[in-house]
Amino acid sequence: MKIGNREFQTKGHTYVMGILNVTPDSFSDGGKWNDRDRALKHVEEMIAEGMDIVDIGGESTRSGYTLLSDEEEIARVVPMIEAVKANFDIPISLDTYKSGVAEAGIRAGADLINDIWGLKYDNRMAEVIAKSGLPCCLMHNRKEADYRDFMQDVAADLADTIHLAEAAGIADEKIILDPGVGFGKTYENNLEIINCLEELNMFGYPLLLGCSRKSVIGLTLDLPVTERVEGTLVTTMFGVQKGCMFVRVHDVKENVRTIKMCEAILNSSN
Repeated sequence: MKIGNREFQTKGHTYVMGILNVTPDSFSDGGKWNDRDRALKHVEEMIAEGMDIVDIGGESTRSGYTLLSDEEEIARVVPMIEAVKANFDIPISLDTYKSGVAEAGIRAGADLINDIWGLKYDNRMAEVIAKSGLPCCLMHNRKEADYRDFMQDVAADLADTIHLAEAAGIADEKIILDPGVGFGKTYENNLEIINCLEELNMFGYPLLLGCSRKSVIGLTLDLPVTERVEGTLVTTMFGVQKGCMFVRVHDVKENVRTIKMCEAILNSSN
């Protein structure tokens, strides 16, 4: 899969998507990277630590977050996309579920659209992505964690997302799926979907796993956001074992090392 000017294997290796939140209120690092120079320094550090793609987001999606207008979100993400593009040779993912923001981000140089609502929030999003020809990451999400058969229901929801993508003309080879850990799921649901990731291989699309510092780790270990690195690394290990194409993380260096060790072990008998 080509993302920006780089070719990514869809199988056989797990890449690291580094998180850059240009928000004042993200659950883990809100306000840390609002300043342009600090944000660019952080991108430089993540690249040095082994980041393969940077995911830029302008609206927090933590519990109880404030919904931004398109204009507010564009004002946050577009200058940062342009600055990263001007200073680094790194593919850029734009984390948004709004078609207007996606259009502005694409014009600014975004290489991938990361939609946490799997094309279901904004009925123009599929069309915008298809028209751009860019790859996309489409996440499972629900407003309420109300399931009859959890994994079957998740699969059915993702099938609906895939149908929306296909109907709009998004090519199969441009699609990545995200199981949506932490979104529309109970604590138990989150543990189950991490453990059962391989069931989503039925669709034939590469997977992205995003568990970094999330509440499922905090609740399991009874730890604050700032102390969830080890728990995140365990989820990354599961992602590698189950063949995920990407893990989306805050702590790049530690996750790169974890992936390298896991892959060395898994490949030792080949």
